[in-house]
Amino acid sequence: MPVLEILHNYRKSGKKGLAVLLDPDKESTIGLKDRIGILAKAEPDFFFVGGSLITGNSFQILVEAIRKTCEIPVVIFPGSNLHIHGDADGILLLSLISGRNPELLIGQHVAAAPILKNADLEILPTGYMLVDGGRPTTVSYMSNTAPIPSDKPEIAVCTAMAGEMLGLKLLYLDAGSGALTPVPAEMIRQVKGASGIPLLAGGGIRSAAQARDAWEAGADCIVVGNALESSPELIIELALARRQWH
Repeated sequence: MPVLEILHNYRKSGKKGLAVLLDPDKESTIGLKDRIGILAKAEPDFFFVGGSLITGNSFQILVEAIRKTCEIPVVIFPGSNLHIHGDADGILLLSLISGRNPELLIGQHVAAAPILKNADLEILPTGYMLVDGGRPTTVSYMSNTAPIPSDKPEIAVCTAMAGEMLGLKLLYLDAGSGALTPVPAEMIRQVKGASGIPLLAGGGIRSAAQARDAWEAGADCIVVGNALESSPELIIELALARRQWH
């Protein structure tokens, strides 16, 4: 089933999604398939692969390892137009609508368009909104944009409405990798109430309680990455927490 259809079904039914974000720079090739296998046992809906800055050559290795280990959809979370792999199932075509950097609103997309046109990937036009998570993050530095203040949900709401009106198919509220605090539940709640497309939330989620708060506030799918590097058992806690919606 296409990724967008899964997320729309979750939004309509009230079920909740779980995506695991894997950063190629942080994944060792030693024991990689075993690690993926452990994560896959928790049955996340998606594996997101990517990051704001990828310095090594393990992007392709990681995508291929997931494909060989399980049947969970692989979705690229690109940091630039270089992060494209035809063996993935889809790609979040991210427009950083919370910022004013033209490269991340349209520039990178223009460079990637001819490649994506010929790739067998589900294209997922996504309104990406960076939210202040209590500390500077790689994405804020690399994107040269200021995050939305965490206590200004009205800015996120207006930004989300504009993105939807422009034809974007998904919204993604992200506090960024390594954020001290996740996206506030009140911001998620207000954005969900003002939009009619699936909503993802990630960054700073380190516990099942925080995941539950995001789901209850209206996130159709949460994205967890950094926390699983230090606490791999968290994936089981997250899987158990979302059972109340399934």
